[in-house]
Amino acid sequence: MQMICELIMRDLTLAAIFRVAVKTPFKAPVRALVASMVVVIFSGLAAMPVYAEDGDRLEKLNRQVFYVNERLDHYALRPAAVTYTTLMPDPLEQGVDNFFSNLDEVGNILNDLLQGKFKQASHDGGRFLINTTIGVGGLFDVAERAGLPKSDGENFGQTLAVWGVGEGPYLMLPLIGPSTLRDAPSKFVDSITSPFSYVDDVRTRNAARGVDLLAKRAGLLEIDSIMSGDKYLFVRDVYLQRNRYLVNDGAIEDDFGDFDDY
Repeated sequence: MQMICELIMRDLTLAAIFRVAVKTPFKAPVRALVASMVVVIFSGLAAMPVYAEDGDRLEKLNRQVFYVNERLDHYALRPAAVTYTTLMPDPLEQGVDNFFSNLDEVGNILNDLLQGKFKQASHDGGRFLINTTIGVGGLFDVAERAGLPKSDGENFGQTLAVWGVGEGPYLMLPLIGPSTLRDAPSKFVDSITSPFSYVDDVRTRNAARGVDLLAKRAGLLEIDSIMSGDKYLFVRDVYLQRNRYLVNDGAIEDDFGDFDDY
């Protein structure tokens, strides 16, 4: 129990420091420096060896947070998403999805460069340029038709993984959802690269984020029907498998050995 409390307090304390660092009225280079220091600290913590059997060492706490998140989703977010997808005409709903997906390319490009994936950065940059201009601000995915399909995407958590940082224990974050010790602070870094962070009007910024959240939740409605059994385990396993798939750029490790001898 003492170890669990220490992990929780360490996570929450560093996350709070990071948030203060990026919100304080210092000059951008100072905020970036402080934020980077916090990420380095987190990276060192996440780099501690984690074994399969204790990858979810905070399961009891995670399940409690998951229950709260699920209740909020059941009574608020999911009904709103159902209403959203019911009232929105399909072409308009697709346009909204395209718009926010196009904005995500900014973070993709930055993380491509940080990972040394210059060819991928060129690909994602080309998509952003074409869709922002010819695609009317990203409402239409013209780049897809031009032979530039959307990639799986990159985030700062994947960048840290490429730099050798271990994923650390699994975490279920309040209101945010599944994560890991490595990815949790990375979400704050990703928020800095989001164009929403630079919208001065608070109402406009929050409204845009709200629509983005609804659009993303609406895209997951079909998954609700296939979830069965222990939902917590389903969400955890899907998240971790998907996350590792993205980190390895789709490379699947063969756990069955070499069959040449048989």
